[in-house]
This record gives sequence, C-alpha cells and structure tokens, in this order.
Amino acid sequence: MTTASRKYDHLKLCIDENISHGNSGFDDVVLVHNALPELDFNEIDPSTEFLNRKVGSPLVISAMTGGHALTSAVNENLAKAAEKYNLVMGVGSQRAALEDSSQEDSFRIVRDTAPHAFLAANIGAVQLVSHGMEWVEKAVEMIDADAVCVHLNFLQEAIQPEGEKNASGVLASLHTLCRESRVPVIVKETGSGISGTAGKALFDVGVSAIDVGGFGGTSWAKIESLRSAGDKTRQTLGNTFLNWGIPTAVSVFEVAKVKKGTLISTGGLNSGLDIAKSIALGADFGGMALALLAPAHAGESQLFDKIDTILAEFKTAMFLSGAKNPVELAKTKYYLTGTVREMTAEI
Repeated sequence: MTTASRKYDHLKLCIDENISHGNSGFDDVVLVHNALPELDFNEIDPSTEFLNRKVGSPLVISAMTGGHALTSAVNENLAKAAEKYNLVMGVGSQRAALEDSSQEDSFRIVRDTAPHAFLAANIGAVQLVSHGMEWVEKAVEMIDADAVCVHLNFLQEAIQPEGEKNASGVLASLHTLCRESRVPVIVKETGSGISGTAGKALFDVGVSAIDVGGFGGTSWAKIESLRSAGDKTRQTLGNTFLNWGIPTAVSVFEVAKVKKGTLISTGGLNSGLDIAKSIALGADFGGMALALLAPAHAGESQLFDKIDTILAEFKTAMFLSGAKNPVELAKTKYYLTGTVREMTAEI
C-alpha cells in the first residue's frame, strides 16, 4: 500500500469511526472559581505569543491530514480558519508528498489559503533519521513553514502492518536538526504522551517546543487495529495496547516541571475549558485535531462555528478564573482529583 493510500485510510477512519479511546485526565482537573473576578469580560484578551509570533489565542489546529488529493478540501478549510482566527496550524505528516511530488498540492493549499498564519511542517522521527535535513528542508519549503514538527509515533509503528520499528538515533538526529534548522523545531507525540524524563531530554537537545500528544484522544492503536481486518496478530496488538500511554493532563503536568521552551497540550482536548485547564497545569497552548476534523470535513461555516464555541468557552474559563490574559490564567490555582492526582502525587 502506498503512503498516500494509507493517509486516506486514516482520514476516512477518523471521520467514519469512533477512534477515540481513554481518559485524557481533564475531568480530574478543577480550576478554582474566582467569585470576585474584578474584570470586564469584554476586555479579556486571549492573544499570546508562539515562538515569537503573536497569535489570536492558545488554540492550535493540530496536525491532521494531507498526502492524498481527497484530503485537500479538509486542509483548505482548516487553513481558512487558521487565517481568519490567526491560529497556529500544523499539517499532517508530509511523508506521502516527500515520496511522491504529485501529492504536494494537498499541503501547498494550506499556505496558499493562509498566507499570514503560523504553519508547522511535519515529518516523522524515523524519516528524520533516514533522510535528515534534505527532507526537512523540502517539507519546510513545500508550505513555506514557520517551524518544523517531528512526530513520534512508535506505538502506531509497532502495530501498523507497514510500520517502521527502528527507533535508534532519534535523539541524536534531533540534536543535529536543532543546530542546523533555519526554523524552530517542535517535537510531537501522537497519542501516547511524553514523560518528564523524555521532555527534559528533548529540551536539552534544543527543541523549541514540545507537544505532549497524550493518551485520551485519537487512538492510533485503535485505528491500526481497524485497518488490520483479517490480520489477527495486528488486531490483537492494537487491542492489547489500547490503554498504553500517559494521560494528557499528567503528561502536561510532568513536562511543565522541566519546561525550557513552549509546551503544547494535545490529546483528547474537546473544549475551550480543556485548553484553560492545560494552561493552568503549565502548558502554553492547547491543540485539537479530531474535535475539528468533522466540522472541517463538513464545511468552513461548520468549522468556524466550532471554533467560535471553543473560543467562547476559553474566554468564559478565563473570566471565571479572574484572568484577563493567558499569562494570568497560567497562575490560576487548581485542584487535582482521581487518577491524575494519584499519578502526579510524587512528581
């Protein structure tokens, strides 16, 4: 199967099937209500800075798709939203287009549609090791990217029939990339989370931002299990590792303790309140993919309505916390309960 065909399989499954699994932990995070917020809701400013660029809010349109002609419409609508709301946007893995230049238009459409937005290119860690700066530079040039994101997806690789299971040399390759790249480097997990130990190692080699990509949202174990109909071993592997990973809230809590750059919370975020909780835990941004995918597939008006709701939720959480901007929101006190409290008790 070609990479392009696999990308379309992934998109269809994400739209047509329930591919979420697990608990991201945000229900265990309770922001302290401020009964005397002493501010005007209309003066709340959700804007912030992402890698020295001012953006409209901490909402990130996380990496989703690309690499097949039928993904272009989704990317175009997402790019329209990034441009309209001045949001950071990451494209999906560009491997298909790097292997086959005929697939480039499904990515180029993003920059064509969002000429002013902050865009992040995207390659896999395995491809970084094997192809180095050549592929990084092509990926960045393809969408005139403002940063490059290297994704870590070794759970998916371990289960996927076409998976590449050699994870050797990733940290050294990232170190080289951070020294040689002309744009900032972001490292993103894809659903299993990043521990404090791994986060420290990534910041120590010079990455500018970490996206924890925690457990509790899109499950690549589930997706690859669904793709593996007829392959009992792959299906069993997917089912066995459905619960593998660090809940997003726990991952944010851990990495925030070693933070030396920008921290992005993704993995099961479904509302502006989840973004606010992420910031209180120590993240700087909250990203969404699956929550935006169905609206983006339906059309730009549905996507804009969804983002309007998310931003209204976020500003309401700021208001009720007494925070007039994200910097103040980061100081909001919170309570931890349940599993998140148990898992973070000794951190």
